[in-house]
Amino acid sequence: MAKLIAIEGIDGAGLSTQSQLLEEYLRKKGHKVILTKEPTVTLLGGLIKSALRNEWKVDPLALQLLFAADRANHLAFEITPALKKGFDVIMDRYYFSTIAYGEASGIDRNFLKQLNSKFRRPEILIILDLPAKIAINRIKETRFSLALSERRQFLEKVRIAFRKIFQENKDIAKVVDAAHPIQEVHKEIREFVESKL
Repeated sequence: MAKLIAIEGIDGAGLSTQSQLLEEYLRKKGHKVILTKEPTVTLLGGLIKSALRNEWKVDPLALQLLFAADRANHLAFEITPALKKGFDVIMDRYYFSTIAYGEASGIDRNFLKQLNSKFRRPEILIILDLPAKIAINRIKETRFSLALSERRQFLEKVRIAFRKIFQENKDIAKVVDAAHPIQEVHKEIREFVESKL
């Protein structure tokens, strides 16, 4: 049966790298697999990305509603059809990210959980854990400027929120130390995913 796999963590933890490595690994093992990302490349996703780059002013609550709208479309038109066709779907960020980042922004956690409660729960959840100090250093190496959301203090709050998410989802989740070398992190992820597939 096809599985929905969510890879989560703070900015700089290596989500895109690890998502791509997992996709390549599963393909080589003969799985039909799709890698997708949130925010999406749709009009809704574009609005979110431009807001995150501070190109327009958006209320934090309005931003959460945009994320939910983008996700509803993503599930309806891409994720659910792929799963029905037997594809495993790897998500580079899913609703856990909006809960963690939203809570760190001061939005009520119960409201965030309720807002996302109708969305399909993944069968596998990987949380890449990384101290904010290391994350900031990595981001500085790969990007020219730091977005507001990438400040160290804020990222530590997000990291704490992800720990709460792990506690609530232990039946499907694994925390992986993202400070380790890329291939070590990949090995730990693939072993956990294989145990669940």
